Amino acid sequence: MPRLLSETDVADFRERLITAAEHLFAEHGPDGVTMRQLAAALGVSPMTPYRYFKDKDAILAAVRASGFARFAGALEAATAASVDGVGLTTATGRAYVKFALENPDAYRLMFDFAQPNEADYPDLVEATARSRAMLIRHAEGLVKAGEAEGDPVMIAHIIWSSLHGQLVLQMAGKLSPDVDPSALRREAFATILRGLKPRA
Repeated sequence: MPRLLSETDVADFRERLITAAEHLFAEHGPDGVTMRQLAAALGVSPMTPYRYFKDKDAILAAVRASGFARFAGALEAATAASVDGVGLTTATGRAYVKFALENPDAYRLMFDFAQPNEADYPDLVEATARSRAMLIRHAEGLVKAGEAEGDPVMIAHIIWSSLHGQLVLQMAGKLSPDVDPSALRREAFATILRGLKPRA
């Protein structure tokens, strides 16, 4: 008969499983990983993960929720002291890049994989919304400071999609050897900001 697990036991094992699953899911894709492989990565029986998660999809949701929560936390910490619009956007961008490059597995799972039933996982919904709010907050700062004109949500997505595309190319080694990633980000942001400037 399995021993009664404390809340700490459950939290610790879930965290270990999430860490192991993040790497396996990123390396092989969610469809290429089995519950048996996840159990083997932790040195436990194939049935043990089922004591903590309903199924593999629930583990994927927990992995992605963890990634989004860490991502949002990084953005929040980096922008806590930012007050002006451009400064807020710059701090957001730097924190975004730092997180992506230091956590490539999490970043890939957050943005490269979709779960059709995301709404079934409240922690994932909350962490995703928290991250999106941080990405929109800097665009609101640009509009408020008179540095940009338009809908902050659309502005945020314009900057976000540009930065994401640059990072994906960098992480995949597809940028030209002559292109410095940091310089590319600076030039792209400056170009976008010029286009968003209020018309006289």
